Amino acid sequence: MGRRQTSTRHLADGDRSHLARAVIVILCGCLLASMAFSLTAGASDASALSVLSSLFSASQDSLDAVSLRDRIIVYDIRLPRVILGALIGASLAVSGAVMQGLFRNPLADPGIVGVSAGAGLGAVSMIVLGGTALAPMIAFFGSYALPLAAFAGALSFTAILYRVATRRGQTSIATMLLAGIALGAMAGAYMGILVYVADDRQLRDLTFWGLGSLAGASWIKIAAAGPFIIASLLASPFLAQGLNGLALGEASAGHLGIPVQRLKYIAIVTVAAATGASVAVSGGIGFVGIVVPHLLRIVIGPDHRYLLPAAALLGACMLLLADTVSRTIVAPSELPIGIVTAAVGAPFFLWILLRRRGILDL
Repeated sequence: MGRRQTSTRHLADGDRSHLARAVIVILCGCLLASMAFSLTAGASDASALSVLSSLFSASQDSLDAVSLRDRIIVYDIRLPRVILGALIGASLAVSGAVMQGLFRNPLADPGIVGVSAGAGLGAVSMIVLGGTALAPMIAFFGSYALPLAAFAGALSFTAILYRVATRRGQTSIATMLLAGIALGAMAGAYMGILVYVADDRQLRDLTFWGLGSLAGASWIKIAAAGPFIIASLLASPFLAQGLNGLALGEASAGHLGIPVQRLKYIAIVTVAAATGASVAVSGGIGFVGIVVPHLLRIVIGPDHRYLLPAAALLGACMLLLADTVSRTIVAPSELPIGIVTAAVGAPFFLWILLRRRGILDL
């Protein structure tokens, strides 16, 4: 037992624990810089500095028309977008890191196992059927209806996935992966039916939602999706030690005293909550959950005690920078953020595949 615990600790720490701590500190500074840059960048010349200076103004009469306009742009448009982008980027990256640790495969992410597809089906159902069959939900939950529908879809698919892959109290990761692919295809078929019956306005909403965007960010959306995302982010560090043990195999993790089944259950529910809430308010944003954890593993190693917080910070930074590019590269128009992340993430994903096959020796 002691030897296995020592090997687990050596596997987790390696010689890069000090480097990992330094990287986390650097990423904290990068996140603050990214948030400040995102607040000041955009089609408008609104100045965040003038808004901050107005907070210390002795008289409201000193605010001119330009500064009042800046306050509206910064407080009501850019600041909610920055906060929501940071939350979504962190949740997608952490979800990817958790799924990769659970599957013991750096190519796993919530999209591959069908969790994102379930969240998308819930959101699309609410968009298309919100005025008819699901109207009572909108009347009762209001602005919370869409994230709740996405979360319900993600959780339902997760429950089905877990049920299919679990036999005699043991969950097969390989079966879960195959079942996730099948559930993703099934969700795609159902979403195709909903798109077919949608009207022109709904089709336009679905098109932009599918490409991913933070254009509709608001304080209401933060209040609706934020609690799910924050709760998932706060729960993820408690999974770190178990995921480290799981890297040695389920049998070895069990011998180390790790409750493997409970770990799987909590990890899957955490990913479902984070993914469902993120997909609901931003649409389809891909590759963050694959690129960020894999990049960090190359730099700081596989220890989830450092990998999970570092993934949250780097994921938030990357999505904020991608959002800044999406709304400045074709200003005053806006490019869907999903296009930007796919343009960067897809080549990196291909590089991972080639590297794992030994085709590239990089």
